[in-house]
Amino acid sequence: MNASTSLGSAHSTTTTAPRTRRIVDAPTRVFHWLFALSFLGAYLTADGERFRLLHVTLGYTLAGLLTFRVLYGIWGPPQARLSLMLRKLAAGPRWLKSLATTASDGSLAGINWRQGQNLLMALAVVALLVLVLPLTLSGYATFNEWGDFLGGDWVEELHEAVGEAFLAVVLAHLALIAGLSILRRKNLAQPMLSGRTEGPGPDLARNNHLLLASLVLVAVLAYWAWEWQQSPNGLISAGAWSSATSDRHHDDDD
Repeated sequence: MNASTSLGSAHSTTTTAPRTRRIVDAPTRVFHWLFALSFLGAYLTADGERFRLLHVTLGYTLAGLLTFRVLYGIWGPPQARLSLMLRKLAAGPRWLKSLATTASDGSLAGINWRQGQNLLMALAVVALLVLVLPLTLSGYATFNEWGDFLGGDWVEELHEAVGEAFLAVVLAHLALIAGLSILRRKNLAQPMLSGRTEGPGPDLARNNHLLLASLVLVAVLAYWAWEWQQSPNGLISAGAWSSATSDRHHDDDD
């Protein structure tokens, strides 16, 4: 009996899930994925007139999500504050100086790579948030044809240039996460899915704020539904679908 009990205890110990702690709350995760989905959809529907209303709706969604993130970054919990990212960026020059000093000595062992990772991640996030403002403003101006009054097509060209810059930052952000995940042998994207990461210590995000996250999701879905109802033929008209389908069949035949 004692032997079987010991074996059972050993088995339960070896199968116990590793300890985790919550570092990203639900509103931040919902914002992240809605933000990524909206940009991806807007980028894919940028060319032509067939999906123009959908493109504009997703652009407005980006602007609304940016507003939420700024407000949440000002009055939200400590781990979601924008001031935290700004402090990481402010420490950048000091880290770069230490990097240059350590590298000149011929040894990389003393470099604080975790601080460098935090610096690069914060830089990518801040760049994306900053680019949303000129992206959406130039998109609004293009949609309302302000270029006719301002002279030339520079407004539309500005919108396209900012969109490409935004895409470049997104790709760099993804490459950074993938590269660091490989180097550290740890899935750094996992916290944006579950909110948790392996390791001891207290939860950085003490409250998950699930209700607020649900409200953000419902607000975005309600806005999409409202825009669909306001559009005469919906955000994606039957003509757009049939045209896209015929183009795909044409490409297959070629």
